[in-house]
This record gives sequence, C-alpha cells and structure tokens, in this order.
Amino acid sequence: MRTAKLEQYGLLLAAGDDARAFLHAQLTNDIENLPPGRACHAGWCTAKGRLLATFLVVPFSGGFLLQLARDLAPAVAKRLAMFILRSKVKLNDVTGRWQQYGLWHAGGPSGELAAVEEPGKVAVRIDADRVLVLSNAPMPADASADDWTLAEVRAGRVLITQATQDQFVPQMVNLELSGGVDFQKGCYPGQEIVARAQYRGEVKRRLYRLRGAVLKAGQDLYTDESRKQATGKVVNAAGEESLAVLPVAIAEAKAPVLAQPQASALEILSLPYSR
Repeated sequence: MRTAKLEQYGLLLAAGDDARAFLHAQLTNDIENLPPGRACHAGWCTAKGRLLATFLVVPFSGGFLLQLARDLAPAVAKRLAMFILRSKVKLNDVTGRWQQYGLWHAGGPSGELAAVEEPGKVAVRIDADRVLVLSNAPMPADASADDWTLAEVRAGRVLITQATQDQFVPQMVNLELSGGVDFQKGCYPGQEIVARAQYRGEVKRRLYRLRGAVLKAGQDLYTDESRKQATGKVVNAAGEESLAVLPVAIAEAKAPVLAQPQASALEILSLPYSR
C-alpha cells in the first residue's frame, strides 16, 4: 500500500437541517437522493453555466464534506454561503481541521464512491485501486500528491482551480461523463444553459487527455492552423500528462496540438469513458 498526503485539496463542511436541500439546489448533481454511504461528483456554476468549482460530495454524520481545489476553498465558502439566506445551514471552510490522504491498493469500502465513516475519519472508494481518506489525525505518507493527480488525469476527472475558474460549462470538462451532472434534477444556478448545451448539441469544445510536455493548469495550447492564437486550455496536469479543453473539430481532424507555437505536437490519449 502507498499513501500520499493530498495538499492540493481543500474541504468545506455543510451542516444543518437544510444542508441536503441547500446543496441540491446549488450543485449539478442530485444531492437530495444521495444515499448514506455514497459520495458523488458535482459542480457549482455561475448563472451563465460556467464552473466555479468541482466537488467530491461526501455525506457523513456531521453533514456533508465538499472536497475542492485548495486555492478555491476560502472564496467558494464565502460565495456559496451568500445563498443560504434563511435556510438552516452552516457552511465552513474546514481545510485546516481535516487532513486528506490518497491510498493505493488499500482496503476500505467496496464499490466506486462508496463511503465508510469511522471515528475521526471518512474513507471513500475512488476507483478499484484507490481510496481517499479524510482524517482528523495525521497518517504516514510515502508517495507524492502528484501521483494522485496523475491518476485523476488518467481517469479523466477535472479539478477546477483558480487558473480555470469561470471558464467552462460542465460538458466542456466532461463532468456529465464522469458522473457529476444529473439532467433529471431540479433547478440550480446555470441549469438552463447546461441543459441547452446537452440537448441542442452546442458543446463545441471538450476535454482530452494529452501527453508529451510538462504543462500547468490555465496554460494555453495552439495548433498548426493557429500558432499565434490559443485554441485550447490546460485544466489539470501531472508529469507529462494533462487534461485540456480543445475544439472538438481540432481533435477529430487530428490536427497537431502544441504547448508552444513552435513546439512538437502533443499526443492525444484515450479516456476511460466515451462520448
């Protein structure tokens, strides 16, 4: 078993009698019917349908823990709390109170996104090989957080950060393909735009996995046809692999995608889900 301390993530806590209904009304996934013992992915959008954050929503005895990018946690907590109004909800940034760890080849809950609570910690099965542990106490770590990020890149799951906030509708980052959008639930901020993009086929940019250069979130990408004007944007990266939003037409035409106007072409790799 390998363990990495995941300092790239922050954590919010939504608690109170109305916490479930509040999150259901704000997020892209169905929180109202989220069963005990199961986490889910979700996004939070502007009124224009652009993602302000992506979450892993984890129910536990104290409410709901919302994992998100660490650099977004304070601002998102403040902005999301503005919508509480008279609801019986308390929303707090608890990044400093919980420690987050990624475990490979560990025991724990069975079934993807199954969650189990024990005294002082919550464990979530992320996939067949990995378990996320949210803990009140430190754990020994012998792996890099970049290894975890690389596994998330290969899984095709994005983490919206400051560098990519308010730029993409959920479908541009394949959030609906990775289980983060429910099109049958009720309204939430940006819902009409997200639904229109889904049913009218208006998504002209999508998420792709790339390999061939060390990139960073928010970095522009280019093509042979447009060496002076960026045509794509990196969302997440680890090592020489990354997730980037590109025009679908560019990817389908197999046009070279470049990290710099004069650089070598990046390789487009497969994702574990299909469109």
